[in-house]
Amino acid sequence: MYQDFATTFVFILLGIFLVAITFVLQKILSPQRKTRDKLTTYECGENVEGSSWIQFNIRFYVIALIFIIFDVEVVFLFPWAVVYKELGLFVFIEMTIFIAILAIGLAYVWRKGDLEWVKRRVSYGHGRYRNLTVEDETDSGSEE
Repeated sequence: MYQDFATTFVFILLGIFLVAITFVLQKILSPQRKTRDKLTTYECGENVEGSSWIQFNIRFYVIALIFIIFDVEVVFLFPWAVVYKELGLFVFIEMTIFIAILAIGLAYVWRKGDLEWVKRRVSYGHGRYRNLTVEDETDSGSEE
């Protein structure tokens, strides 16, 4: 029974051994004299400007995630196109439902405004806050 796991165990040991060997070789072969110039960030031959710890707008990540989601899902269309003639109407209905779900997701993201690079900000309330009135500070101070 345990002989079935022997191959897996050998591959795990081989993987650990290869990772350990690369770490040891890196330690032996790497330059030991580290100067200030060697430790600075290299950006295509240009001098570094500012800190690398800046905050990026969340829209960069949202757009990237939306792209990855739809890009990965489109990959599922290729195997479907290959076997479409063999499997017939069932596969066509299944893929139609799949594409409809993707279209609903795209419409949701579009309606939510996450595809817009620059979101417009309004100075007045909308939704449940549209009837909200704001008192001016100068008016409330004159009553005293």
